Amino acid sequence: MKILFLANRVPYPPYRGDKLKIFNLARRLKDRHELHLLTFAQTPEDLTYKAELEKIFKEVHFVYLPKWKSAINCLSAIWDIKPLQILYFKSAELQGQLDAMIAAHKYDAVHVQHLRMSPYLSERKDVPRILDLPDAFSLYWERRKQVKRGLLTTLFENIEQKRVLRYEQILKEYNLALVCSSEDLDYLNKAHKTNNLRLLPNGVDLETFAPRNHDYGHNQTILFTGNMDYAPNIDAVVYFTASILPLIREKCPSVKFIIAGQRPVPKVMELVNDHVVVTGFVKDLAATYNSSSVVVAPLRFGAGTQNKVLEAMSLGVPVVCSHIGFGGLGIKSGEGAIMQTDPVAFAASVVELLSSEELRRQVGEAGMHVIKTRFDWDIIAKELEGYFNEITR
Repeated sequence: MKILFLANRVPYPPYRGDKLKIFNLARRLKDRHELHLLTFAQTPEDLTYKAELEKIFKEVHFVYLPKWKSAINCLSAIWDIKPLQILYFKSAELQGQLDAMIAAHKYDAVHVQHLRMSPYLSERKDVPRILDLPDAFSLYWERRKQVKRGLLTTLFENIEQKRVLRYEQILKEYNLALVCSSEDLDYLNKAHKTNNLRLLPNGVDLETFAPRNHDYGHNQTILFTGNMDYAPNIDAVVYFTASILPLIREKCPSVKFIIAGQRPVPKVMELVNDHVVVTGFVKDLAATYNSSSVVVAPLRFGAGTQNKVLEAMSLGVPVVCSHIGFGGLGIKSGEGAIMQTDPVAFAASVVELLSSEELRRQVGEAGMHVIKTRFDWDIIAKELEGYFNEITR
């Protein structure tokens, strides 16, 4: 098949989130299909990655949309009922480029990434289209509202959540819409009463995150990973250091909390002290996971599944996480990740793991089995291939 990927961000380098998913899926489909890419570039640096992407995609096209221009787009929110997420990625240039590419190539199918890109092909019934949602975006905003914030922030989040929920109806215009967890799928089916939703999990690159003979003998390091300018991650580490870490240190006073991830904002840097370390960008994230005793993911809002949880499980490192994303894993608590929502119970589970090499090994090895059998990108790419076949029959 000849397949076009329409992405909201340049999928390189494939470190986190939406970039990681497109890169890994396309890398596994390229030998069986002809792939093309059309994506926004938001920085001059993005434009330098074309050669790397051409190793996967036969054609790579960028539309430059600097952040200042996106900010101007968002001013129309004063009179436009669309979510800011949609307005931010509005571009007549991209629409023109997309129309020209479809006319020139007559693609067998188009993969549209994220609700943000959904307007560009919602009315094109002449080409089979899949809308791949990283999560139920309205659920993300619903949960974000539940965390206490300032008056203006709360007002904004209430408005955006209502706009996103209303706008998500656009998924019905696509042949298929995909979400990464059963929790999100159930939520969207209930909210929008649609029959075109399917499941496509997030995955793990088992080359990068292959087990490295993790040493279960050490018990001094707790790790959190993620982009540290992303609101759910910022909230998670601030919450953890204030409400959970002190309880852990009562039992394990020598433990260190490592926050590893690019672009840490000032609010994160302020957490640094003699037992909290902020690393910034880490090139070999797998090695950082492997050197930790326990990985934590105490997110209080978000949706989908958490890459940090999947990656740690792949390496056999035990995880303690909140309910955010856990439901979509399809596992019982303890099968790689222990789920806790109360801060006292969360701290107790971390302490229990730090206190028992046998338990760390048991939970960690269970996680490796789960990832190998369910979350390998090779398996997930074949599932996506099946969906392409379904819509092109």
